[in-house]
Amino acid sequence: MATATVALVLPLIGPAAPAGADPDPAALAKSISAPGVKQHLRKLQQIADANGGTRASGTPGFDASADYVAGKLRKAGYKVTVQPFDFAYFEELSVAAMNRVSPSPRVFVPTPLSGTPIGEFDAMTYSGSGDVTGTLYNIDLVLPPSPTPSSTSGCDASDFAGFPAGGIALMQRGTCDFLVKARNAQEAGAAGAVIFNEGQPGRTATLQGTLGEPTITIPVVGTSFAVGEEMAGVPGSVIHLKTDTISEIRQTSNVIADSRWGDANKVVQLGAHLDSVLPGPGINDNGSGSAGILEVALKLGALPTRNKLRFSFWGAEELNLLGSEHYVATLTPADLAKIKLYLNFDMIASPNYALMIYDGDDSDVTGAPAGPDGSAEIEKLFEKYFDVLRQPHIGTDFSGRSDYGPFIAVGVPAGGLFTGAEGIKTAAEAAKFGGTAGQPYDGCYHQACDTIANINDKALALNTGAIATAAVVYAYSGNLPGPDTRPALSTLRAQPATDGHVSPRR
Repeated sequence: MATATVALVLPLIGPAAPAGADPDPAALAKSISAPGVKQHLRKLQQIADANGGTRASGTPGFDASADYVAGKLRKAGYKVTVQPFDFAYFEELSVAAMNRVSPSPRVFVPTPLSGTPIGEFDAMTYSGSGDVTGTLYNIDLVLPPSPTPSSTSGCDASDFAGFPAGGIALMQRGTCDFLVKARNAQEAGAAGAVIFNEGQPGRTATLQGTLGEPTITIPVVGTSFAVGEEMAGVPGSVIHLKTDTISEIRQTSNVIADSRWGDANKVVQLGAHLDSVLPGPGINDNGSGSAGILEVALKLGALPTRNKLRFSFWGAEELNLLGSEHYVATLTPADLAKIKLYLNFDMIASPNYALMIYDGDDSDVTGAPAGPDGSAEIEKLFEKYFDVLRQPHIGTDFSGRSDYGPFIAVGVPAGGLFTGAEGIKTAAEAAKFGGTAGQPYDGCYHQACDTIANINDKALALNTGAIATAAVVYAYSGNLPGPDTRPALSTLRAQPATDGHVSPRR
């Protein structure tokens, strides 16, 4: 499928004044294929299998994944830079426990390590580790809750005046960061802390929060408003709290590969995050995007392109885009100005997929705004690619959930592809793409079952072709997207979709 995809679309590329000879679409079509991408995915699965079932940053599984990618790219002639950086690592080694010892003994239901289903409480990210029992003390609670978020529970050290050492602090969400609450409790001598949701509409569910950094040594859990209100209503209760965690600073890395060809002042950058979450091997999320851009990189490395191609494999995306954030933050203004566009590929083979293109022009006028100038042209390229193949497609917002975020924040035109995560497929989408309405795009999202068996081969093939097409278009374009340039698509011959539809936007 991917071979046919590239063969269909690449002939639409007009003259681009390449640095050397024009690319040979037929040869390229034969060399870039979904089976090649699947070989990389099988290797990533093998790496996970050999390393406790995970490829998360900070683990040997990620390091082996980075070594594999870097080795392949060096062999293909790329200049490879491994960019190390420190990050806050967190892992739950076993499921947390919380129960009321007395009065009225009660065992609270924990959230499992997989994160689903969500229980009555959950260990906060970067919670300390401990097994403690102590009397529960209410800290400046607002019960019943006020109509608007206003609780300052635990936000001031004075809230803990007279707090007995070894007690467990019960606090309420609101006003200040969870870290501030936990730190104040710890400094007051608390053996543990429970933080419950505030109680207004939209603030009632079990808190799955983060402390943001590994500086808290006591157990800290988040609960629903209902659980917190119940606990607060049992004065003098004795609580048992147990968390079993690793919370520390570790090192991980980005892998950046520059082609030896092209104008170094005109960089076309493609990226995908290489890390998985701890519970699983992450073969769709995001082995699929990583393997896709890796295969394209290996086959394009020998082409004498007009512009420089850069392929990026990010670490610690699953911990809030830390790898791409670090990369962008360390660029000099001059180096940043050389990056003319960024293309992101995160989850390109979801089993219950929809073909989604990042909405560069905010044509739905809802949700996230348009991307930087030039993003609309990138969106149009991908739309035209799928239209040529008579494949339906929809838009998806720049929601900030993937590595385009740091690039957009500094004004780099961006775009890319996505096939869906934990979101639910609509009936209209099932009519367009097949699959099952009412079910997640990826039912194994962030779970141990995100294995090689979790890949949709058709979606993988179509998106591999799209990656290759975009890479070639922009590698040879004399008019890259962005301010004061004409759209790179001006040399493409438009072909309408068979149903004449206007793409709906999510």
